[in-house]
Amino acid sequence: MYAILGATGNTGSVVARRLLDKGKKVRVMGRDNKKLAPFVSQGADAFAADVLDTDALSRAFAGAEGVYALIPPAMTLPDFRAYQDQVTESIANALEKAGVTHVVTLSSFGADKADKTGPVVGLHNMEKRLGQIKGLNALHLRAGYFMENTLAQIGIIQSFGMMAGPVPADVLLPMIATRDIGVAASEALLRLDFEGQKTQELLGPRDVTYAEATRIIGRAIGKPAVAYIQLPDEQVIQAMTGMGISRNMAQLICEMSAAINSGYMKPLEPRSTANTTPTSFETFVEDQFLPAFKGQAVGA
Repeated sequence: MYAILGATGNTGSVVARRLLDKGKKVRVMGRDNKKLAPFVSQGADAFAADVLDTDALSRAFAGAEGVYALIPPAMTLPDFRAYQDQVTESIANALEKAGVTHVVTLSSFGADKADKTGPVVGLHNMEKRLGQIKGLNALHLRAGYFMENTLAQIGIIQSFGMMAGPVPADVLLPMIATRDIGVAASEALLRLDFEGQKTQELLGPRDVTYAEATRIIGRAIGKPAVAYIQLPDEQVIQAMTGMGISRNMAQLICEMSAAINSGYMKPLEPRSTANTTPTSFETFVEDQFLPAFKGQAVGA
């Protein structure tokens, strides 16, 4: 049996479906049983629990040959870093109590750094904390820059006719579709061939700048003249808080962006077949961005 945290999210849903398709027993975990119901109809066992409830997590993890673990996004919290460390401690204690031997985690490029990378510092701490658990084999998937991050541009395009953000237009980003992360995690769980503490970067099919991403999006939405503008941090923070994101989270995102801009936060592995994933940004725009821009429902 496999236990999947965040089973209704972008990566966890892919992990759960792929394991179910392989005929595996799967326990899907999340906060809402109603959202877990589609997996139950495919044969999964649903377990509703708060990720900070260590006792509930340990019961959910009991008997699992492999666990997919992540820190759920929480964009409105006043202290996201504190929340990350609380979640990490809850997961770590539950893994230890349940005697889990193999876990695959969602981490990020830049998690090798202990500071100055915004929310990625929490992933560094998660990797370090799980490394303290005796007998636990962990594979930390250090994913690239989510293509899904560009979905936040939809409102900006529709309101201002441009794309904007804290990253310069010409900075190369290892952009990855989250579904490819889910595929990699499911394959690792099926193999369970990792020992000790391992990291693996997942870098997407190629590096993409926001200038190139803007051209691809502009063509797809029929607005080829749309341009990308780098904004100062305070403007980014104001825009994010206007969308309901906490000021703390907005500041962390700007710190992460500054780390990317300076090259402090970057992939460590040379690009290879092992860390290159298939979904191109063009495919992502066609399958995900364009329907969202048009207000159509997008299949998970």
